[in-house]
Amino acid sequence: MEFCYTKFDPNFRFPKLLQEGGSRDLNIAALVGNEQVGEGTDSGGLSSYVSAFIEKEVGNDLKSLKKLDKLIEQMTESKMQLEEQVLTISSEIPKRIQSALKNAEESEQFLHQFLEQETHLSSSINSHLLTAQPWMEDLGAMINQIEEIERHLAYLKWISQIEELSDNIQQYLMTNNVPEAASTLVSMAELDIKLQESSCTHLLAFMRATVKFWHKILKDKLTSDFEEILAQLHWPFIAPSQSQTVGLSRPAGSSEIYSNLETLFCQLLKLQTSDELLTEPKQLPEKYSLPASPSVILPIQIMLTPLQKRFRYHFRGNRQTNVISKPEWYLAQVLLWIGNHTQFLDEKIQPILDKVGSAVSARLEFSRGLVMLVLEKLAADIPCLLYDDNLFCHLVDEVLLFERELHSVHGYPGTFANCMHILSEETCFQRWLTVERKFALQKMDSMLSSEAAWISQYKDITDVDEMKVPDCAETFMMLLLVITDRYKNLPTASRKLQFLELQKDLVDDFRIRLTQVMKEETRAPLGFRYCAILNAVNYISTVLADWADNVFFLQLQQAALEVFAENSALSKLQLGQLAAMESSVFDDMVNLLERLKHDMLTRQVDHVFREVKDAAKLYKKERWLSLPSQSEQAVMSLSSSACPLLLTLRDRLLQLEQQLCFSLFKIFWQMLVEKLDVHIYQEIILANHFNEGGAAQLQFDMTRNLFPLFSHYCKRPENYFKHVKEACIVLNLNVGSALLLKDVLQSASGQPPATAALNEVGIYKLAQQDVEILLNLRTNWPNTGK
Repeated sequence: MEFCYTKFDPNFRFPKLLQEGGSRDLNIAALVGNEQVGEGTDSGGLSSYVSAFIEKEVGNDLKSLKKLDKLIEQMTESKMQLEEQVLTISSEIPKRIQSALKNAEESEQFLHQFLEQETHLSSSINSHLLTAQPWMEDLGAMINQIEEIERHLAYLKWISQIEELSDNIQQYLMTNNVPEAASTLVSMAELDIKLQESSCTHLLAFMRATVKFWHKILKDKLTSDFEEILAQLHWPFIAPSQSQTVGLSRPAGSSEIYSNLETLFCQLLKLQTSDELLTEPKQLPEKYSLPASPSVILPIQIMLTPLQKRFRYHFRGNRQTNVISKPEWYLAQVLLWIGNHTQFLDEKIQPILDKVGSAVSARLEFSRGLVMLVLEKLAADIPCLLYDDNLFCHLVDEVLLFERELHSVHGYPGTFANCMHILSEETCFQRWLTVERKFALQKMDSMLSSEAAWISQYKDITDVDEMKVPDCAETFMMLLLVITDRYKNLPTASRKLQFLELQKDLVDDFRIRLTQVMKEETRAPLGFRYCAILNAVNYISTVLADWADNVFFLQLQQAALEVFAENSALSKLQLGQLAAMESSVFDDMVNLLERLKHDMLTRQVDHVFREVKDAAKLYKKERWLSLPSQSEQAVMSLSSSACPLLLTLRDRLLQLEQQLCFSLFKIFWQMLVEKLDVHIYQEIILANHFNEGGAAQLQFDMTRNLFPLFSHYCKRPENYFKHVKEACIVLNLNVGSALLLKDVLQSASGQPPATAALNEVGIYKLAQQDVEILLNLRTNWPNTGK
């Protein structure tokens, strides 16, 4: 069978494929895939898909018709597979649907059953509840009665326990067994503490009344016995000799006395718990911000009683010893009492506390009790003298002296309540700051107006007077040091920072005063007073820079960092510098002082430089072109025109060396040399031409006369006159070397060989162009030379 068509017609070649009806889609699916069939079905163009498929598989090549049999077989197999799948699916789906319907019906039946059961059960429960309601009410009433009875029983048990302890104490006291009575009272006090959370107010009141009753009896008895023992020991020790007598002498029966002392002390210690329950400790108002502390232990309280009576007798009321202008009287008395009793407390009382395992220090407890008397006295007196500057300042001075001795001599901890807490109260503290500022400013006025203000106290002692500090500057720094010493023991960092601000204000005020005095002296910048002011500025700046490394000020810097961080008062960069210790609390003041110092030094240098420049006018006009050569002179001598220059320079250096401190004078002469070097180079050397004799004379004047003026201040002064030194080298090169150098510079402009050639003859500072200019200033070239 042959075909003569060039384009395949599917209707002609495959009539059965297009007429199969139900199986048509399966055959198409086998040809072009399920997705294409779906798409083709939607568009109604199945035939176009079939045509495209055959066009792809067969095309215009007639030889490809051999593939038709194979394609038909593949389509047939695909059709069979698809039919099997359709039959399988069509047979399984109804079964699944039937199973699902059956499950749904069964679930519905179960649900109806459960609902019926729920209804029945609910009605049964309601019926039962109605039946049991009377029983529940009766049972609830019985339970409430039982609970009430249990509460009554517990209440009675507590009362019974309290009465039992009370009876025991009574029995112990009847048999004079005070130690056991005290121990039983401790148990009763512990019960009282346990009952604090109870709402039984009457039980609590009964408990507290019972504790109070027996505590008073025991305390009165033990206190009476304890006071008798103390009386035998001649307590308190009013005079220092008394404590030494008690500590050193061993009268008959002393061992029994000390044994009784220990027994009674221990028994009183047992009453501490109940005493704290019953006794409200005396507290000063909250505005003083005293640190929390427990009450002084009971036996020490009893030992303090006669001293407290004496203190109140002498320093309260209308007694002649109670003088508001004499705080040193009661402060000294307290320090005397602490000192008189220290030995006895350490040797006799502390071992008792150690024996019972107490961590309390007898001496510190005793001191704490006496210090509280001082705090009460200060709190009462300060409002009366707050606005009398002299009395208030005197009080502060005496309190600070008292605090210093209390801490340094008697070891009183800074964490305990002390007088600085009273002085830190807002009203008192602000007044203290005001008075401190007022008296500091008055002191500054007096120190600056003093006749000896600008004279050093140690001017005749060379070793001590290195800084040449005038009296006013040293007195001022001593004032700042005293202020630091006065406020360094304040309890809070915020108060210390306020005093630090005061110090910074005083430094700034003193700087302004120095500036004002300096401006009056600007017409004589080399005068004694001007130099003294400069020394003062340098000394204050140096001391403040040293203080920046002091531990106390480093701690204040950390505290300031925390305050600034909270208030966002500084930039992140400034906070970072403070945190990294790159700056200090005095940096602002030091920077201002350094600026003033630099301005004053610059004014001095300019003044001396003008004098030197005037003195150098004749030297500038020297006949450098016609001076005889070195070989024509027997001995080289200083140019006569250079004498005024060198004499002026020498005199000013000697004058300022005597008037300025070493560090300032060093800065001065180095600044002067820098200007002088440039001036001689530019105004004298570059402004003239030199023959061989003139160059040699210039070098002699410089190296043998000018440079040695500074040899006393450094080892190699020529290194500070680099322009002049190198210019002299160029001008004094022999003719051959000068010609060779000139050729090298002209042929290797800006190249490494030029630099090497300059270095070889000792030129490091001057640039190549400068050397060429200097070579052109020489006149001693041979006639045939360049």
